[in-house]
Amino acid sequence: MEKATEQSSFNFGSSGLPKTYVKGFHDDDAVRRMKYSALGNTGIEVSALGFGASPFDGGYNQTVTDEDCTRSLRAALTSGINYIDTAPWYGRSEEVLGKALKGIPREAYYIATKVGRYKTDITKMFDFSAEKILSGFDESLRKLGLDYVDVIQVHDLEFAPNPEKILSEALPAVRAIQESGRARFIGITGYPVKELKNIYLRSTVKIDSILSYCHLCLNDSSLLEHVPFMEEKGVALINASPLSMGLLTPRGPPTWHPAPDELREAAAEAVLYCQKQGVDLPKLAMSFTLSQESIPVTLVGMSSVSEVERNLSVLHQELTAKEKEVQEYIIKNIFGPVDMKSWENREVAKYWKKLKATLGEGK
Repeated sequence: MEKATEQSSFNFGSSGLPKTYVKGFHDDDAVRRMKYSALGNTGIEVSALGFGASPFDGGYNQTVTDEDCTRSLRAALTSGINYIDTAPWYGRSEEVLGKALKGIPREAYYIATKVGRYKTDITKMFDFSAEKILSGFDESLRKLGLDYVDVIQVHDLEFAPNPEKILSEALPAVRAIQESGRARFIGITGYPVKELKNIYLRSTVKIDSILSYCHLCLNDSSLLEHVPFMEEKGVALINASPLSMGLLTPRGPPTWHPAPDELREAAAEAVLYCQKQGVDLPKLAMSFTLSQESIPVTLVGMSSVSEVERNLSVLHQELTAKEKEVQEYIIKNIFGPVDMKSWENREVAKYWKKLKATLGEGK
């Protein structure tokens, strides 16, 4: 079995190409055009745009085929995107991704998966036990068809019964996986950044990356407040969901979206304002997030070639003067007055209430 080895430094050299470049596989011009940044102190450089594979399960009410997914992944990787993110929680994502990765050079990408969150069944949704983490990760590798991943992440740790469960059991379990050579780096993910930082500071296991989502959007840019901390500690900061899980789209958020009513109403107002101005809201949202140079990589869910091409276009092209004006108006005048720009603790409280009701507790 090929084992993971840590890199301590990176150097593009005279070629101007990243270590993930593979001659004959990549579009040379596209790779040279891609923006790459250091992923914390891991020694690897990642593309500014990361490939989120959660839509491979057909989420957000989309219908996708395995062939769509394979084509989208190849389009992304050959264009210089070199960071892929998946998880068991994303349904068939790992399985479909494993099929799509066949025939693609392993050195052409970095890949991250997760442990701790699994099923839609409320009683089986989370399991941060060492036994489940170890067996679940074995299953992830099998589905992906890989000997190792680059990053193994404890998924949505704020849903654990208490921080000690993460600190004393989950993180030591992923450390054991790392020591076995089946993962190179360790990460944690979740929505509340303060809680992620608390776990990072208390952990005796070295944490290499922190992933949070929906905190670097038109409606909430609070993730930037944590950049100095991450840089000081040398921990990689990974961002996800620049469209705020569908909130910043004409279609609007899915029914399960945890955004409070005030924020939903503001988002709907932003959609109407953009339509009147003849401007695309998702484009403004994507551009805002991808223009933040202090964030090494932003994960965006993609499952079609057109989505890949559209996102690359936003990354490489500046907004027009009109688009910038509309973007600034939305941030200042539509989302600015909103008191609750996020939904801290709402999902966690809802989860525990539903779980206790399902188990018949608290009666």
